[in-house]
Parts: sequence; C-alpha cells; structure tokens
Amino acid sequence: DITIVDDEEIHQLNRDYRNVDRPTDVLSFALDEDDEDEPELLEGQLHLLGDIIISAETATRQAEEFGHGLEREIVYLAVHGLLHLLGYDHMVEEDKVIMRAKEEEALRAINLAEENFK
Repeated sequence: DITIVDDEEIHQLNRDYRNVDRPTDVLSFALDEDDEDEPELLEGQLHLLGDIIISAETATRQAEEFGHGLEREIVYLAVHGLLHLLGYDHMVEEDKVIMRAKEEEALRAINLAEENFK
C-alpha cells in the first residue's frame, strides 16, 4: 500500500519506528524483513512487499526545491520506497549510487526521469 500523510503524521511514525524526531519524505515498512539485506528479484507470482508512507507536505516542498512538479516527486518517492522494500539501501556511497540508478531507470520508463525536468 501507498499512503499519503501530512508532516505531523510522518514525523510521529519516524519517531516511533526509527527514533528520528523529525518529519521525513518517505518511509517504507516491509512485511518480511528477513531478506531485506539483499535486493530481491521478483518473478512470476504476486508479492506483497509492505507499506510506503509519503508526506505530501514534504513532497510539495521538495518538488519546489528541485524545480519539478508534485506528480514527479510523489512518483519518485514511491519508487524510492519500493526499492527499499526490495532490499535496496543508500547507507554507503556504493549502495547509494546503485539505488539512485535504479530510481532513474524506473522513472525513465514512465517519462519522469530527472533529465526531463532540467
């Protein structure tokens, strides 16, 4: 599921589940965290991965800051959250580069890639 919330609600979730006392743009909650360390390739059957929570207020600010529309920002955050559910992360630079490339690949497939907004 993807849920759109305000900064107050995502702040509370971020504090309660990550011990980070501030709002954020997107949170992902995996249903099955056993294999979360390795990116997953999904084939064949339907997989329920988890929940993605997006702050509309933060997304609006970021869209303005980055000079693109709210639609592109919401889709980017959904893709970012989905990649977390698939096991991707950005805690170290090497992983960040891989995850960013996957994000752009997904956005390019639906004509929302970063280069379309420069």
